[in-house]
Amino acid sequence: MARFRNKKKVAFVKPIKKQPQQNVDHVTGDKIPRSFVFSRLKLPGSLKQLQADLRKMMLPYTALNLKEKKRNNLRDFLNVAGPMGVTHFLMLSKTGSSPYLRVARTPQGPTLTFKIQEYSLAVDIANSQLRPRVPKDLFKNSPLIVLSGFGTGEQHLKLTTIMFQNIFPAIDINTVKLSSCQRIVLINYNKDTKLIDFRHYSIRLQPVGVSRRIRKFVQNHQVPDLRTLQDVSDFVTKAGYGSESEGDEEAATVSLATAFGRVNKACTKSAVKLQEVGPRMTLELIKIEEGLCSGTVIYSQYGNSFFQYIFSVPLEIVRNRKRKEMKRMMIQKEMPREVKKKTSSIIMPF
Repeated sequence: MARFRNKKKVAFVKPIKKQPQQNVDHVTGDKIPRSFVFSRLKLPGSLKQLQADLRKMMLPYTALNLKEKKRNNLRDFLNVAGPMGVTHFLMLSKTGSSPYLRVARTPQGPTLTFKIQEYSLAVDIANSQLRPRVPKDLFKNSPLIVLSGFGTGEQHLKLTTIMFQNIFPAIDINTVKLSSCQRIVLINYNKDTKLIDFRHYSIRLQPVGVSRRIRKFVQNHQVPDLRTLQDVSDFVTKAGYGSESEGDEEAATVSLATAFGRVNKACTKSAVKLQEVGPRMTLELIKIEEGLCSGTVIYSQYGNSFFQYIFSVPLEIVRNRKRKEMKRMMIQKEMPREVKKKTSSIIMPF
């Protein structure tokens, strides 16, 4: 008799469709800028943490868990940047004297090189605050950017302004939602010291004329402890928790067009508060290159005389040095291996 094989039924699993990343803003119609934050050469521990803070600040349009290897060079990142729609590189490096930050536009530049004079990590700023505030949805939307002190008319400052403005997505004031405005990046240029102050804050609104106890009660939806009070009115009128708001100034208050959270209702006045999140940096613009980490130097802090001296070397001297170098390499190739080992540690002059 013929035997029938009992085939096992294979369950059909519906494949998960990955939603494609949005490359164009549906409101403004502009291309959404994306960034890579990585390091050049090896960094100490504090600068690695600064790199992580910068990646977090650039969220959500950045690679938070970007993996780097020692053999990766700039061309590797550039090859990946095209298909992923990456428009900017933020590169950290460390020399013997001080750390540097390079901000470049892909794929053809320009590149701005900043010397990091001072910096503070987000952890240090949080430890210095009495009540650090980092909500879970703080990094859901990109931050706003405010530039101050760059309107001096100098060409290198104009280019710096355009570069910083294009790092973050543009917003439309008429259609932007208040709930998406959670963070702000303030960049200030000091004309006297020629230094750039870089700050990162979180934005919070507090209703004017509401006590802190009532505000916390509405936000947390928790029943307060009233066992020690004789009446409910004591909860509001207790000393130190009056109905007046905490030092609200008329200049720092705004009238909301739409509701913002549970406490701030529409058509009411709210006080705008800024709380620093970090990182904090003090930058000095060193030079601007025309290409991606290469090309003609458009601006230099040391002046054109420094680069004129470099390029003023006669061409014949450069050619003679190259001939001597090639001659030395040819001699080393013709030498036996034993002789090469002895002469490898000797530096031959030009």
